[in-house]
Amino acid sequence: MLRALYSAAAGMEAQQLNLDVIANNLANVNTTGFKKSKVEFQELLYQTLRAPGSESGQGNVLPTGLQVGQGARPVATARIFTTGELTQTGERLDVAIQGDGFFEVQLPDGSRAYTRAGAFKIASDGRIVTSEGFALLGGFQAVPPGTTNITISPNGEVTYSGPNGNTTFRVQLVRFNNPAGLESLGRNLFRETLASGPPELGNPGENGFGELEQGYLELSNVKVVEEMVNLILAQRAYEVNSRAVQAADEMMQQANNIRR
Repeated sequence: MLRALYSAAAGMEAQQLNLDVIANNLANVNTTGFKKSKVEFQELLYQTLRAPGSESGQGNVLPTGLQVGQGARPVATARIFTTGELTQTGERLDVAIQGDGFFEVQLPDGSRAYTRAGAFKIASDGRIVTSEGFALLGGFQAVPPGTTNITISPNGEVTYSGPNGNTTFRVQLVRFNNPAGLESLGRNLFRETLASGPPELGNPGENGFGELEQGYLELSNVKVVEEMVNLILAQRAYEVNSRAVQAADEMMQQANNIRR
């Protein structure tokens, strides 16, 4: 019965983390470029009371064993990088990626991070930056003073119309072999890790890279109804594990109340 207490407690702790992840998904349902997470569980070690395949005497072999598990634990919070819905804003520097890829930005310490949130702004020095002020890399050039129009085509060609005529260049996107292995930094940013692999540069619309959509933003890929169902499942799983704790406690109480 003590084993049941610890196994059920492990299940309750796992479901508590599951609830935390679901709550974070729901909290970011309106966050631009947000990618939802899911918890992956794994069973704990088993106590083997009788090994399967062991001899039972007279040359007989046991077809099954006697093993008791110790509960479950969370082993990963995997990001799901499906493309969210696009919403039209009409802003000239709102850019969504329709398909695979990330924008590359430079952090204040000089390191690089990656994002799907394309709500960009123009800094005082003409650089294209994120809402946090991080400079956008990947070939983006500074906007010269007096620029009247900025056009971004699906294949990444950017055209500035200014007092000195038109300036055209092409930007690039970044992708990873295992985007689920990226480290989440918050603020819609991810960082490269050994699990994600090195970044691969490419042109939008080529070799599997997504296309750019000017005047659009990518919404969160969180589906409220799906998360609410997961919330109910997590709540019920937590409840049934708590009932297992209660049942084990009542059985121990019954054993303690035995009179000779």
